[in-house]
Amino acid sequence: MNKPWFAVRKELSSRRRTFLAVMSFVLPLLVWSLFSYVPFIWHPQVEIIEAGEVDYFRTGMLVDRAVFEQEKEAMRAEGRELPTGTRTNPVYLPAPHQVATALYTAFTTEPQRRNEKWLHESLADSIQVIFWGFFLSSLIGVPLGILAGTYVAVSRLTEPFVEFFRYLPAPAFGALAVAILGIHDAPKIAIIFIGTFFQQVLVVANTTRKLDPALLEAAMTLGARNAGLLFKVVIPGIASDLYRDMRILLGWAWTYLIVAEMIGASSGITWFITQQARYKNFDNVFAAILIIGIIGLTTDLILAWLGRRLFPWQRTARA
Repeated sequence: MNKPWFAVRKELSSRRRTFLAVMSFVLPLLVWSLFSYVPFIWHPQVEIIEAGEVDYFRTGMLVDRAVFEQEKEAMRAEGRELPTGTRTNPVYLPAPHQVATALYTAFTTEPQRRNEKWLHESLADSIQVIFWGFFLSSLIGVPLGILAGTYVAVSRLTEPFVEFFRYLPAPAFGALAVAILGIHDAPKIAIIFIGTFFQQVLVVANTTRKLDPALLEAAMTLGARNAGLLFKVVIPGIASDLYRDMRILLGWAWTYLIVAEMIGASSGITWFITQQARYKNFDNVFAAILIIGIIGLTTDLILAWLGRRLFPWQRTARA
């Protein structure tokens, strides 16, 4: 007898999990394709094929359907040559095949303008910013979070201020970061640091508090104290949960990237997106956004795979 698809907290078979994972990408792509390729669903504009005798129409020009029909009726009433065109979407919504082409050509075609960079160069700049921002945040935030979750005195000393500061929007420090650190990568790294550090301390502290008290009591009964208790019981006890937290927090760092790169942006993926949008190359804009998602998802899958090998005793429902 086949098990139901929707059962409360019941695990699905491997085949069903794979099928649903694939469909989670297929369904949005299907909706996008319907809006792109089926004219009667949306397509609010018309791309001019032949201008006819309409003075301001040009081949390839996009106009609203109402305007096109109005001009067409005016030409018909005057007995003049009618314009022709095909229904299309606005320039800011390219079709999937156009984005796929742009994604390929962005890596293989040299930029047309001097001040533009290759997509892979922009990605390399952004990945470097992400790495240093998250690394510095973790270097301080993880130890502080573990100490706050282990010792009440450290928690009372640090968490009230951290709780206050985490509500302050990281972009608000943009001007200050530029004034102190200059206009290159340092203020971008600072914004990612601010955006992740304070959340990181609280998340790690909360994870540390979830450690089974029985483990601490047993260790202290056997004579473990202070540093020994911390390094031999607390840290090993939360290692797998801490690893999961870091995967989630890394995703937060990516969400702050666009905001961070708005500060004195002259490099990075945000600079690429801004430049392409300025020249209405929205297929390149979509391609850049997709590649961010692809890199983020690929990184998370790699970390999930690595986590299953580092902590094989942890049974997880999702990678």
